[in-house]
Amino acid sequence: MGRFTSFANALFIALMAAAPLFLNAYYVDVLNSIGLYALLALSLNLILGEAGLFNMGHAAFYAMGAYTAAILNTRYQIPILWTLPLSGFVAGLFALAIARPVVHLRGDYLLIVTIGIGEIVRIALVNDVFGITGGANGVFGISRPNLFGFIIRQPQHFYYLIWGFVALSIFLFLRLKKSRFGRALNYLREDEIAAEGSGVNTDYYKLAVFGLGAAWAGMAGTLFAAKMTIISPESFSFWESVVLFMIVILGGAGNMAGVLLASFLVIGLPELFREFSSARMLVFGLVMIVMMVVRPQGLLPARGR
Repeated sequence: MGRFTSFANALFIALMAAAPLFLNAYYVDVLNSIGLYALLALSLNLILGEAGLFNMGHAAFYAMGAYTAAILNTRYQIPILWTLPLSGFVAGLFALAIARPVVHLRGDYLLIVTIGIGEIVRIALVNDVFGITGGANGVFGISRPNLFGFIIRQPQHFYYLIWGFVALSIFLFLRLKKSRFGRALNYLREDEIAAEGSGVNTDYYKLAVFGLGAAWAGMAGTLFAAKMTIISPESFSFWESVVLFMIVILGGAGNMAGVLLASFLVIGLPELFREFSSARMLVFGLVMIVMMVVRPQGLLPARGR
């Protein structure tokens, strides 16, 4: 089983590395979209899959990162890739600020609060509260990424940037999963009361994972802003949070391979069947119903330690 898994991983990496060489620009761009959603879903998987905290406002952190990068780039001419750590810091700090008062909530109550937070952020962006977000028109004129003097313009170039970041995220999150921090998150997911009784500081780990997942989503927002060169509140609607939540649950909460597989299915398949786009919501609903009845643990459920 171990050899088969290693072979499958090597084959997947080889196919992904060679994909831009035999696919046209359209399909490469589809893979870019899958990569961005996979990156966001991996960051949500930390919060939802590893710690078991219901969060359906993840698009708010995505938006914070994207707008931070866009404003710093267009107003202060800071190179877009240089804003990656700043975007992550702003999104993470925002997550800590809003999570601190509600960190004691559990289950559905936390879910409802995160939905409200996501909508508050979107409405604030639409109304241009601080006079810097451009309102409903958003921010435009974002410069292309410049990597060691090479300007990234083509979908093939963005492909390696985005999927390189996905690969880095998987590597770091796997290390995190095997660490003491990752074990504490799993205790929190399985039984918060028992974890607290065993000496785990549950409030600390909840805040930490919220901040970390949000920071990663903020950096994904920077890549999105760099790719699109224009952002608006429409890109960070409640539907985006629903899609991310669905990817994690469908793939198998806590399993990164499942998150990647679900990203390909949820984002990639609709592009292959664009003639049936009007029925996409119906199909999504039916798939989720069937999955929750037949396989509620997801396509690739997380294995116990």
